[in-house]
Amino acid sequence: MDKIKVLVVDDESRMRKLVNDFLSKKGYEVIEASNGKEALDIFFEDESGIGLLILDVMMPVMDGWQVCKEIRQYSKVPIIMLTAKAEEHDELMGFELGVDEYITKPFSPRILTARVEAILRRTSQAGEDIIECGGVKIDRSAHIVSVEGKEIELSYKEFELLNFFVENKGIALSRERILNSVWNYDYFGDARTIDTHVKKLRSKMGDKGDLIKTIWGMGYKFEAD
Repeated sequence: MDKIKVLVVDDESRMRKLVNDFLSKKGYEVIEASNGKEALDIFFEDESGIGLLILDVMMPVMDGWQVCKEIRQYSKVPIIMLTAKAEEHDELMGFELGVDEYITKPFSPRILTARVEAILRRTSQAGEDIIECGGVKIDRSAHIVSVEGKEIELSYKEFELLNFFVENKGIALSRERILNSVWNYDYFGDARTIDTHVKKLRSKMGDKGDLIKTIWGMGYKFEAD
């Protein structure tokens, strides 16, 4: 099976090497670019071969925003943006441009690697109507969930929440990230509404509700063998 190609774009060679080392150990083929123009040249020369981009925002010649705009005109390839900025409007701009993930520097290479794996797993499942994990079966087209073969009744948001958890299994998810992904940015309520939905979801899942782990002070994580 061919290795998935990841294009890492950052003007700092030390940062590129750090990401390269971690992803290479996980079996990815890493291609590096030091600026936006070089990244576009590489991407469009091998468009079908690049499976994911890790893209820094602040770069010479052409910044990450412009690279993202150019690529999104032709491709839905997953994009993770890296930035030293943490302002909300920067994150909003990233998601409006079609960024799949937004990670602020400094970051843990292990967390970045986990996010890469989660996004690739999610995109590979995007065309699948049915996904299964830990005895939980989700039929997306029919909007049905069954636990250990028994169908359970979920509200729309409970279904979306469980689907998001399963897509990101093994990843610690903050309440803010869950809120932004499941409720979207047009929701202005309290992030604690997630706790209420998780409580109801766990109850309906019975013993399998324990697969949704609480990360105290942060959010939740779905864990299944």
